[in-house]
Amino acid sequence: MTATETAAVAGAHDPSLLLQVEGVEKTFPGVKALEGMRFDLRKGEVLGLVGENGAGKSTMMKLLTGIYSREAGEFWLNGEPLNVHTPKEAQEAGLSIIHQELNLVSHLSVAENIWLGRRTDRSRGRCGRRGRGPVLPAVPDR
Repeated sequence: MTATETAAVAGAHDPSLLLQVEGVEKTFPGVKALEGMRFDLRKGEVLGLVGENGAGKSTMMKLLTGIYSREAGEFWLNGEPLNVHTPKEAQEAGLSIIHQELNLVSHLSVAENIWLGRRTDRSRGRCGRRGRGPVLPAVPDR
């Protein structure tokens, strides 16, 4: 049953559901990276995608964040269909990915490396510091 059919049967969106992934598929030349992927993420829940190399973990995250396009399936965010085609669209929907990257900016903190390129210092139009503190958003409430 797809997320659409599930919502129709239930009659309303379950407010505890933050993200629904239903029947997602992605193929690369000669490789079926994802087939029928499905999971739900509830508010306040921590979910880990675990698997061997090549199991599709990174592919799923890249689909959610608009880096790759899915061939089948549905995403729902807070009960609304989620159709992102670019990383910018995903960020506007509140989704982003921190890629596994070994090349960090060594003089910046962990938090500054994570937010690099995402938050601007409005007075200078770029990521920077005011005094000694980083220009970073507050951690959102759950």
